[in-house]
Amino acid sequence: MIETPYPEFEELLTSIGEAGQRLSDIDASEGAAGNISVYIGWKVDPRRRFPLVETIQLPQAVPELANRTFLVTGSGRRLREIIQDPVANLACLVINEGGMTGEVYTSPRHLFTNLTSEFNSHLAVHYDQVMSSGTNFHVIIHAQPPHLTYLSHIPRYQQTTYLNQHILRWQPELIVQLPDGIGYVPFCVPGSQELMQHTVAGLRKHRIVLWSKHGVMARSDLSVKRASDRIEYAETGAKYEYMNLTNHEHGEGLSPEQIRSVCASFKITQSIF
Repeated sequence: MIETPYPEFEELLTSIGEAGQRLSDIDASEGAAGNISVYIGWKVDPRRRFPLVETIQLPQAVPELANRTFLVTGSGRRLREIIQDPVANLACLVINEGGMTGEVYTSPRHLFTNLTSEFNSHLAVHYDQVMSSGTNFHVIIHAQPPHLTYLSHIPRYQQTTYLNQHILRWQPELIVQLPDGIGYVPFCVPGSQELMQHTVAGLRKHRIVLWSKHGVMARSDLSVKRASDRIEYAETGAKYEYMNLTNHEHGEGLSPEQIRSVCASFKITQSIF
């Protein structure tokens, strides 16, 4: 939830660009991989930056979000290039009355035809979170960090408890930043209804989920960078875990007792350790 004064439209465009650049810096968005969307629950006017408009059918009905706005990456766009020219890589979607259609506003410089192919999952998660929490701001980022994605190819990491107990043991900050851990989502075809349903369910319990053999999706109701930070923290833990695997698992990590002492000191509620 964002309190007034609300971020300026330009601030949001900049923060999306900065998050996209950081994800590229940590090799989490090769080529055109990854996508970002931001739900804005207050009135904005996109027409100065995005003067072109067309009507689209939404992947699901969201009547309660009528007149609300989303900033969404275009299909096939590179996250690292958003910061250079946000309006060429982003669209602004305003939901119409009834929630079945929306107006997509774009710039004359836009470099895409459609919204990201994962928008069905984005919209479904935004809708679920807004309806359950009443938040006026919500960010979703999909990225493909290599160490997390690699671990999801190993059978023993394809289970939420095991995954978290091994990834979150490498730094005290990890349990502080990810107290509800990382949800595991079994492999689903990208862009499918099955992936959407699993993602909605996973992000009700966690702020980040690992899509098996594909990547991650993270959310935040505070800022764009908070969502990208969650991906970076999770990827850091996965990198330590990968390093330990390649070093014959000589590292022990923090013990459950040590992690619980960190939680007690920082008043963190968690059920992983």
